[in-house]
Amino acid sequence: MTDFFEKVRNWFRNIIDFLKDTRKELNNVSWPGRREVTGTTVVVIAAVFFFGFFLFVADIIVQNGMDYLMRAFSAR
Repeated sequence: MTDFFEKVRNWFRNIIDFLKDTRKELNNVSWPGRREVTGTTVVVIAAVFFFGFFLFVADIIVQNGMDYLMRAFSAR
């Protein structure tokens, strides 16, 4: 039974050590400023709209091409 409690105690120690190490590492992180976050957010949003529009146009072209082929081959 004491083996079980020893495992639980070690498990809690490991969690506490992990949290301490995590906190120490988070203090070493160089966080981006508000201006940098805003700039990269705008770039991501613009890229999403650009690629969304591109895929929309590509989908319409492929759909029309497939419709043309289906009509051409089903007429035979």
